[in-house]
Amino acid sequence: MSVPPVSWQPEQVVLETSLGNVTVELYWKHAPTTCRNFAELARRGYYNRVKFHRVIKDFMAQTGDPTGTGKGGASIYGQTFNDEINKDLKHAGAGILSMANSGPNTNGSQFFITLAPTQWLDGKHAIFGRVSAGMNVVKRIGMVETDNTDKPKDDVRILKAYTDD
Repeated sequence: MSVPPVSWQPEQVVLETSLGNVTVELYWKHAPTTCRNFAELARRGYYNRVKFHRVIKDFMAQTGDPTGTGKGGASIYGQTFNDEINKDLKHAGAGILSMANSGPNTNGSQFFITLAPTQWLDGKHAIFGRVSAGMNVVKRIGMVETDNTDKPKDDVRILKAYTDD
């Protein structure tokens, strides 16, 4: 599949989860490559049926890995792509949409939503949006019971993800 044109910029992506819907607004001005990756993966159905594989209370809920292990996933550009760190964007509170990575320039398909301020992540993870509706659902995801590896004991999934266009 090809990379969508630069002109394609859906404003939002809806995540229909097993606990309710979450709508995220995308920051195209600040992170266009990251937004394009996320929106296109949603459009392709890549995130459908994917688990939230890591949830840490008062920190973040992570998903986007089709293997459900936290070790998988690829971008629309190849396995990984470079960071788009914007110094004006901060992990200042709950509801920030940010890329998960395993070090600099290792973005793939995994992302997380913050559950609280996480300022120690500033400059290390690319922020590319925020929750615009469904924050109550994000809070519910953040309160699920987890095991000693932060994996939810009962699956929480993105049932379907899609763009608003």
